[in-house]
Amino acid sequence: MLNIALPKGRLGNKVYELFESIGYDCDEIKSDNRKLIFENSDKKIRFLLVKPSDVAVYVEKGSADIGVVGKDILLEDNPDVYELLDLGFGKCKFGIAGPVNFKENFDRPLVVATKYFNVSKRYFDSINRDVELIKLNGSIEIAPILELSDVIVDIVETGTTLRENHLKVLNFIGDISARLIANKSSYRFNHDKIENIVKKIKNKIDKEKTDKTENKK
Repeated sequence: MLNIALPKGRLGNKVYELFESIGYDCDEIKSDNRKLIFENSDKKIRFLLVKPSDVAVYVEKGSADIGVVGKDILLEDNPDVYELLDLGFGKCKFGIAGPVNFKENFDRPLVVATKYFNVSKRYFDSINRDVELIKLNGSIEIAPILELSDVIVDIVETGTTLRENHLKVLNFIGDISARLIANKSSYRFNHDKIENIVKKIKNKIDKEKTDKTENKK
Protein backbone atom coordinates (compact mmCIF):
# COMPACT_ATOMS: atom_id res chain seq x y z
CA MET A 1 0.00 0.00 0.00
CA LEU A 2 1.11 3.51 -0.83
CA ASN A 3 -0.06 5.82 1.95
CA ILE A 4 -1.23 9.26 0.80
CA ALA A 5 -1.86 11.99 3.38
CA LEU A 6 -4.63 14.38 2.40
CA PRO A 7 -5.45 17.59 4.29
CA LYS A 8 -8.96 17.67 5.67
CA GLY A 9 -11.32 20.32 4.35
CA ARG A 10 -11.75 22.18 1.10
CA LEU A 11 -8.16 21.72 -0.07
CA GLY A 12 -8.31 18.01 0.70
CA ASN A 13 -11.44 17.63 -1.42
CA LYS A 14 -9.70 19.27 -4.35
CA VAL A 15 -6.62 17.10 -3.86
CA TYR A 16 -8.70 13.92 -3.78
CA GLU A 17 -10.46 14.98 -7.00
CA LEU A 18 -7.02 15.37 -8.57
CA PHE A 19 -5.96 11.85 -7.54
CA GLU A 20 -9.32 10.48 -8.66
CA SER A 21 -8.89 12.10 -12.08
CA ILE A 22 -5.59 10.29 -12.65
CA GLY A 23 -6.98 6.90 -11.66
CA TYR A 24 -6.28 6.79 -7.93
CA ASP A 25 -9.84 6.72 -6.64
CA CYS A 26 -11.54 5.40 -3.53
CA ASP A 27 -15.33 5.77 -3.66
CA GLU A 28 -15.79 5.28 0.08
CA ILE A 29 -14.02 8.57 0.78
CA LYS A 30 -17.06 10.40 -0.64
CA SER A 31 -19.52 8.70 1.69
CA ASP A 32 -20.96 10.42 4.75
CA ASN A 33 -18.88 8.94 7.54
CA ARG A 34 -16.24 9.86 10.09
CA LYS A 35 -13.55 7.47 8.89
CA LEU A 36 -10.05 8.85 8.49
CA ILE A 37 -8.43 5.99 6.54
CA PHE A 38 -9.68 4.77 3.16
CA GLU A 39 -8.22 1.96 1.06
CA ASN A 40 -8.39 0.84 -2.54
CA SER A 41 -6.83 -2.61 -2.48
CA ASP A 42 -6.96 -2.93 -6.27
CA LYS A 43 -4.92 0.26 -6.77
CA LYS A 44 -2.82 -0.52 -3.67
CA ILE A 45 -3.33 2.94 -2.18
CA ARG A 46 -4.50 4.18 1.19
CA PHE A 47 -5.71 7.73 1.82
CA LEU A 48 -5.18 9.26 5.26
CA LEU A 49 -7.26 12.32 6.19
CA VAL A 50 -5.29 14.50 8.60
CA LYS A 51 -5.18 18.08 9.82
CA PRO A 52 -3.54 20.26 7.12
CA SER A 53 -0.74 21.37 9.43
CA ASP A 54 0.03 17.71 10.26
CA VAL A 55 0.42 16.39 6.70
CA ALA A 56 4.14 17.13 6.58
CA VAL A 57 4.67 15.44 9.95
CA TYR A 58 3.04 12.21 8.77
CA VAL A 59 5.14 12.28 5.61
CA GLU A 60 8.41 13.19 7.32
CA LYS A 61 8.00 10.43 9.92
CA GLY A 62 7.08 7.83 7.29
CA SER A 63 3.46 7.17 8.29
CA ALA A 64 2.57 8.50 4.84
CA ASP A 65 4.66 8.00 1.71
CA ILE A 66 3.41 11.13 -0.02
CA GLY A 67 1.06 13.97 0.83
CA VAL A 68 -0.19 17.39 -0.18
CA VAL A 69 0.55 20.42 1.95
CA GLY A 70 0.55 24.19 1.61
CA LYS A 71 3.87 25.86 0.88
CA ASP A 72 3.27 28.03 3.96
CA ILE A 73 3.71 25.00 6.21
CA LEU A 74 6.86 23.91 4.39
CA LEU A 75 8.37 27.37 4.79
CA GLU A 76 7.39 27.68 8.45
CA ASP A 77 8.20 24.18 9.71
CA ASN A 78 10.95 23.18 7.25
CA PRO A 79 10.18 19.43 7.37
CA ASP A 80 12.77 16.98 6.08
CA VAL A 81 10.84 15.85 2.99
CA TYR A 82 11.15 16.01 -0.78
CA GLU A 83 9.03 18.69 -2.45
CA LEU A 84 8.08 17.06 -5.74
CA LEU A 85 5.57 19.30 -7.46
CA ASP A 86 3.69 22.59 -7.32
CA LEU A 87 0.07 21.60 -7.91
CA GLY A 88 -0.92 25.11 -8.94
CA PHE A 89 -4.00 25.48 -6.75
CA GLY A 90 -4.68 26.66 -3.20
CA LYS A 91 -2.95 29.87 -4.23
CA CYS A 92 -2.53 32.75 -1.81
CA LYS A 93 0.29 34.94 -0.48
CA PHE A 94 2.16 35.81 2.66
CA GLY A 95 1.40 39.43 3.39
CA ILE A 96 2.32 42.11 5.88
CA ALA A 97 -0.80 44.01 6.90
CA GLY A 98 -1.51 46.93 9.18
CA PRO A 99 -4.08 49.61 9.94
CA VAL A 100 -5.26 51.62 6.93
CA ASN A 101 -3.55 54.72 8.39
CA PHE A 102 -0.34 52.87 9.31
CA LYS A 103 2.92 54.83 9.28
CA GLU A 104 6.07 52.96 10.17
CA ASN A 105 8.39 54.29 12.86
CA PHE A 106 11.95 53.33 11.93
CA ASP A 107 13.35 54.62 15.22
CA ARG A 108 12.24 51.49 17.09
CA PRO A 109 11.69 47.78 16.42
CA LEU A 110 8.56 46.95 14.44
CA VAL A 111 6.17 44.84 16.52
CA VAL A 112 4.82 41.97 14.42
CA ALA A 113 2.11 39.48 15.40
CA THR A 114 1.99 36.25 13.42
CA LYS A 115 1.35 32.53 13.33
CA TYR A 116 4.36 32.26 11.03
CA PHE A 117 7.22 33.06 13.36
CA ASN A 118 10.03 31.53 11.26
CA VAL A 119 8.79 32.94 7.96
CA SER A 120 8.54 36.40 9.52
CA LYS A 121 11.95 36.23 11.15
CA ARG A 122 13.67 35.20 7.91
CA TYR A 123 11.96 37.97 5.96
CA PHE A 124 12.74 40.79 8.37
CA ASP A 125 16.30 39.51 8.84
CA SER A 126 16.69 39.63 5.05
CA ILE A 127 15.83 43.35 4.98
CA ASN A 128 17.77 44.12 8.18
CA ARG A 129 14.69 45.37 10.01
CA ASP A 130 14.65 45.11 13.78
CA VAL A 131 11.42 43.49 14.93
CA GLU A 132 9.72 42.16 18.00
CA LEU A 133 7.82 39.04 17.01
CA ILE A 134 4.71 37.95 18.90
CA LYS A 135 3.52 34.38 18.22
CA LEU A 136 -0.26 34.05 18.01
CA ASN A 137 -2.33 31.06 16.94
CA GLY A 138 -5.50 32.74 15.72
CA SER A 139 -7.47 35.97 15.29
CA ILE A 140 -4.28 37.66 14.13
CA GLU A 141 -6.19 40.65 12.75
CA ILE A 142 -7.16 41.77 16.26
CA ALA A 143 -3.55 42.39 17.30
CA PRO A 144 -2.99 45.77 15.60
CA ILE A 145 -6.54 46.89 16.43
CA LEU A 146 -5.82 46.43 20.14
CA GLU A 147 -2.29 47.82 19.69
CA LEU A 148 -0.71 44.52 20.67
CA SER A 149 1.33 44.84 17.47
CA ASP A 150 2.05 47.38 14.76
CA VAL A 151 1.45 44.93 11.92
CA ILE A 152 0.74 41.28 11.24
CA VAL A 153 2.19 38.66 8.91
CA ASP A 154 -0.44 36.22 7.68
CA ILE A 155 -1.82 34.44 4.66
CA VAL A 156 -3.82 36.70 2.35
CA GLU A 157 -6.25 35.15 -0.10
CA THR A 158 -9.02 37.63 -0.92
CA GLY A 159 -8.23 40.33 1.63
CA THR A 160 -11.84 40.45 2.80
CA THR A 161 -11.04 39.79 6.47
CA LEU A 162 -8.42 42.53 6.42
CA ARG A 163 -10.80 45.07 4.93
CA GLU A 164 -13.57 44.20 7.37
CA ASN A 165 -11.15 44.88 10.22
CA HIS A 166 -9.89 48.16 8.74
CA LEU A 167 -6.51 46.71 7.78
CA LYS A 168 -4.67 46.79 4.48
CA VAL A 169 -1.84 44.86 2.85
CA LEU A 170 1.41 46.77 3.15
CA ASN A 171 3.60 44.31 1.31
CA PHE A 172 3.50 40.79 -0.11
CA ILE A 173 6.47 38.64 0.89
CA GLY A 174 5.89 35.24 -0.73
CA ASP A 175 3.63 33.07 -2.85
CA ILE A 176 1.87 29.99 -1.53
CA SER A 177 0.23 27.02 -3.24
CA ALA A 178 -0.38 23.32 -2.64
CA ARG A 179 2.70 21.10 -2.99
CA LEU A 180 3.13 17.35 -3.42
CA ILE A 181 5.72 16.05 -0.97
CA ALA A 182 7.32 12.66 -0.32
CA ASN A 183 9.04 10.88 2.52
CA LYS A 184 12.72 10.64 1.57
CA SER A 185 13.06 6.94 2.33
CA SER A 186 9.74 6.05 0.68
CA TYR A 187 10.75 8.00 -2.41
CA ARG A 188 13.82 5.81 -2.82
CA PHE A 189 12.04 2.50 -2.23
CA ASN A 190 8.86 3.39 -4.13
CA HIS A 191 10.50 5.62 -6.72
CA ASP A 192 8.74 4.23 -9.79
CA LYS A 193 5.31 4.20 -8.16
CA ILE A 194 5.64 7.76 -6.83
CA GLU A 195 7.15 9.10 -10.05
CA ASN A 196 4.28 7.57 -11.99
CA ILE A 197 1.88 9.63 -9.89
CA VAL A 198 4.01 12.75 -10.39
CA LYS A 199 4.05 12.18 -14.16
CA LYS A 200 0.28 11.74 -14.35
CA ILE A 201 -0.35 14.86 -12.27
CA LYS A 202 2.10 16.87 -14.41
CA ASN A 203 0.37 15.71 -17.58
CA LYS A 204 -3.03 16.70 -16.19
CA ILE A 205 -1.78 20.13 -15.09
CA ASP A 206 -0.14 20.72 -18.48
CA LYS A 207 -3.32 19.65 -20.31
CA GLU A 208 -5.44 22.02 -18.23
CA LYS A 209 -3.05 24.88 -18.99
CA THR A 210 -3.19 24.06 -22.69
CA ASP A 211 -6.99 23.87 -22.66
CA LYS A 212 -7.21 27.27 -20.93
CA THR A 213 -4.88 28.79 -23.50
CA GLU A 214 -6.91 27.35 -26.36
CA ASN A 215 -10.16 28.61 -24.89
CA LYS A 216 -8.79 32.14 -24.69
CA LYS A 217 -7.97 32.20 -28.41
